[in-house]
Amino acid sequence: MSFLLRVTRALCAGALTVSSGLAVAQPPISLVVPYAPGGATDILARIVAQRLSQELDRSIVVENRAGGGTIIGAQAVARAQPDGNTLLMATSTTLAINRSLYKSLPYRPGDFAPVGLVAEVPLAIVVGPSVPANTLQELVALAKRDPGSLSFGSAGNGSPQHLAGELFKTSAGVSLTHVPYKGSAAALNDLLGGQVSMMFADLAPVLPQIKAGKLRVLAVTSTHRLASLPDAPTVREAGVPGTTDYEAVAWQSLVAAPGTPAQITQAYNAALGKVLADPAVVKRFQDDGMSVRTSTPQELASYMESESERWAKVVRASGARVD
Repeated sequence: MSFLLRVTRALCAGALTVSSGLAVAQPPISLVVPYAPGGATDILARIVAQRLSQELDRSIVVENRAGGGTIIGAQAVARAQPDGNTLLMATSTTLAINRSLYKSLPYRPGDFAPVGLVAEVPLAIVVGPSVPANTLQELVALAKRDPGSLSFGSAGNGSPQHLAGELFKTSAGVSLTHVPYKGSAAALNDLLGGQVSMMFADLAPVLPQIKAGKLRVLAVTSTHRLASLPDAPTVREAGVPGTTDYEAVAWQSLVAAPGTPAQITQAYNAALGKVLADPAVVKRFQDDGMSVRTSTPQELASYMESESERWAKVVRASGARVD
């Protein structure tokens, strides 16, 4: 029996024993996804769950609990027993943005037991064919000639797409009109239809449209170019004054119920590291517009705090609020 398996079986409260003292099957680990099935977070969670299950030699069941800007799923994990049997696929929205976006939350983001970072999700700045701009510099020049004439759609107020746009407005000194939608799909449909000018979009759903020539990508919001869009510059590379330190990426992580012992989260982190080192997993992430990103539990805790502070400034500047 591996050391990892011994640790998880010894420490998880769900472990059962028989009179002979031999360990028997434990209940499956529940991996809560605070989004509906089929989205980027759900796809990523299922990739991770399959491989992590093999590493831990335990069943992992993905449970979708969508709604409330990830609050419903997060609250369920916040109330779970600290036995290592309940995990949350937590996003930057869940752990960083919601702290300042909502007046109050039914959970404390800092109380979750961090396991580790999983992925970084950059955005692509895309425009429709009716926008006469082929570079980010041309887009900024257009916006400055006619302030407010360009609009950008997002998945809703306070979403990563919205806040990426607000950060760009402040950095580049331009006026763009934000149009919130109930989800990225509706925003993308209106972008393709010409009802909005541009989006700071998740990469996976817009890649086919870019390849088909229906949308043009002007830049990506990460600090490095992406394997799936090697010719697209980063915002930092695009030469727009004020944006030389621009970065706006969403991120995914694994956390456990508050109070989960460190021995369990460390064991899960070790297994997660093996999963994310698999070349097949790395390629799958890249194909879906994501990049593997790893950390220790302690590094994730620090990153959550720094990201909360950074996005709180953007939320305040934008006036975004969800109550």
